Amino acid sequence: MRTCAVIPAAGQGSRLGTGIPKIMLEIADGVTVWSLLLRRLRPWVEHIHVVLSPSGEGPFRRLAAEEIARGQVTVSVQATPTGMGDAVFGAAPYWLGHDAILVVWGDQANVSAATLGRVVRAHARTASPDRPGLVLPLVPLPDPYVEYEYDAATSRLLRVRMSREGDRCRPGGLGDVGVFCLGTRELTEAWNRFLADAVPGAVTGEINFLPFLTCLSRQGRPVTAVPVGDPDEARGINTPADLEFARTAYLRRAD
Repeated sequence: MRTCAVIPAAGQGSRLGTGIPKIMLEIADGVTVWSLLLRRLRPWVEHIHVVLSPSGEGPFRRLAAEEIARGQVTVSVQATPTGMGDAVFGAAPYWLGHDAILVVWGDQANVSAATLGRVVRAHARTASPDRPGLVLPLVPLPDPYVEYEYDAATSRLLRVRMSREGDRCRPGGLGDVGVFCLGTRELTEAWNRFLADAVPGAVTGEINFLPFLTCLSRQGRPVTAVPVGDPDEARGINTPADLEFARTAYLRRAD
């Protein structure tokens, strides 16, 4: 099963005050978020596509020039910051030739290669060409930023609560690690159907990507949850404290 990693990375890290895409942040000497993601994704995907802002495209192309020249990585631009779903599906021409996409947020410096591998293998095991799957690595969190209500008995995703849109997430609920694996068959058609009735977020005004996952589940796509044991993998980089955490965590880890 051919898998393309899709990395939405148009965010500029306004809370960090760095002025560069978060995927380009330095974690250690000569090690960026991008180099970590590249190293951890390579064993599991055939291609990597990165979606950037207009101002971030040039600097990232210089950073990833070698991989781009070899055809291992492609780049596109999200002209306006209208949400992760728009970033993923605006890049559809780059991933439609694959069986699955592995969506990874561009600031997930703490997600492990082991988790990425388990997700890709779970999708290959549970999906088929005529029955595309959806795999979510989920981890219990004391205070989840996003909470997933998942029914393991029926393989259904019942609801996604998003604190960024004013939802109240429950302590101890299941959170994500910024990774989502989806079969590509009829996926763009499903997204277009979702857009027809989608309601913009109450706070951001964006059409969020995560409610689309519950829409896929309601339409009959089976959802496989992959348990993640380390809650540190859920922590993206949004603040200076998050960046310092990622730097410390990198020094402790082997991958």
